[in-house]
Amino acid sequence: MKRIIRKSLYLGVLVSLFSAVISCEEDFTNIGTEVISNTKFDIGQELIDIKVENSPLEKVQSDNISREPGEYLLGVYASPEYEKVEASIISQVAISVGIKLIDEENSNYGADTTVVTTIDTVFIKLPYHATLEETTSTGPEFKLDSIIGDQTKSFTLNVYQTDTYLNSLDPTDPSKLNKYYSNSVFQKTGSELNSELNLQFKPNKNDTLIVIKRRLSNDVEYTKDTVKYVASTTNSTPLPFARIPLKEDVIKALFLDKYDSNEFASQDAFNDYFRGLILEATGNEGSLISFSFGNTSNTSLNPSIEVYYTNTVLKSGTIVIDTISKNHSFPLLGLRSNNFKMEDKVYPVNNEIILQGTAGSEAKIDLFGPDNDGNGIADKIEELRTKNLLVNDASLTFYINQSADTTAAPYALYLYKYDDTGINPTASQIKDVYSEGTDAFNGRLVRDGNGKKEKYTFKITDYISDLLSGETNYSPTLKLKVLNVSDYPVSDSIFTNYSWNPKAVTLFNNSAVNGDKKAQLKISYSEKKD
Repeated sequence: MKRIIRKSLYLGVLVSLFSAVISCEEDFTNIGTEVISNTKFDIGQELIDIKVENSPLEKVQSDNISREPGEYLLGVYASPEYEKVEASIISQVAISVGIKLIDEENSNYGADTTVVTTIDTVFIKLPYHATLEETTSTGPEFKLDSIIGDQTKSFTLNVYQTDTYLNSLDPTDPSKLNKYYSNSVFQKTGSELNSELNLQFKPNKNDTLIVIKRRLSNDVEYTKDTVKYVASTTNSTPLPFARIPLKEDVIKALFLDKYDSNEFASQDAFNDYFRGLILEATGNEGSLISFSFGNTSNTSLNPSIEVYYTNTVLKSGTIVIDTISKNHSFPLLGLRSNNFKMEDKVYPVNNEIILQGTAGSEAKIDLFGPDNDGNGIADKIEELRTKNLLVNDASLTFYINQSADTTAAPYALYLYKYDDTGINPTASQIKDVYSEGTDAFNGRLVRDGNGKKEKYTFKITDYISDLLSGETNYSPTLKLKVLNVSDYPVSDSIFTNYSWNPKAVTLFNNSAVNGDKKAQLKISYSEKKD
């Protein structure tokens, strides 16, 4: 068998920091042997027929126990060409231990005084991702980001208290971390917490402030507070946020009336008492919104329950001698998870593949075909190993069906190895993503000359070179998915499939009817002459 010569130089860990390409048309490096110079090579290309088929997902891990996603989806995305997604959020709620309904300095008014607490308003705050486009005489003009779907249509939103205890440890084996998936079931307790049942929710870029009417114990308004949220102390521009009004009497009973009880003695005690919220989205239309829960520089821009109340100090039961305006914020912190209710959709076997984020669909790719002799190496790999090749480049290209719905086409896809031949399937990174870097690995959306979304290309030169050189025989199935920012490797080659990117696209597969847009592996090489 002839030896494969590879053009590749690995710089170890440094390649993640920078990359350099040093090449010469007349000089090539054979890894582990010698530098070959002044030798004639023929330039050629191998187009490898591959097999690409749909690979629907049942679930994806969607919690923050082992890795914090930071972003969580809420809403509905419906397209006739893809699975409808109804995305809900489950989250624990954080408290401040030692919180008081009436501050000590406001409790010494004399024996003939009482303090009456009245909730002015209570709501869930959900700050949007937004870009300030301009500031006019009427105020700031924003564009809401990280939303797909029809923002002019509403979806139905209800808020519940969950009766499921959120546990970071596996209840069946406490030595292991727990996992929550996109189809995990979270039990509800009680009725809806939102004040308007089946709230019809749609994003609004103009929701940048709320005016809170402060009321005395007799329900008489005595002042107003304007509440807004800003990016920093030096920027007073109010940012848009969603507001979900909650039932005031219920929140008073669940929270304020319990401040001095054992339920508020510690965060653990509270987590057992009030196990968390379910923000449940349902419907057949609307939009899907990504909310950030990971803002560390300005925690006021994280989702929270906001309680505004007034303590009215009365003398002899009727005479108002003081009013104290209060606000307590309860961040949606702790354990969290997304729930994705996916439409049960079966895609036809044709010349297309469907990619959809969340718990939608991926693609399964067989690069080299069968191993007919059963020696653990695909026959096509063995055939290519007999050739005297210098692998200069290896790429996979997937063309978009531009006749399909491309409005939510992702800006990038991702490719990883998936081995389901054993008892427990394993997923791992492709070598190029960490040997050459994410920019070289690519997978980003490319547009054609008319600006239309056209294709995605991956560079997998190192991976193919290792297979054809015999450095490795491990060539499991590849899987193609909508890119999630968590897909990139952090410290090792293990791949964990999170997905809170809901975008979707229709690609051409390897069918011959797709012509020059069919999916295929292209290997560019130099071949040493005998």
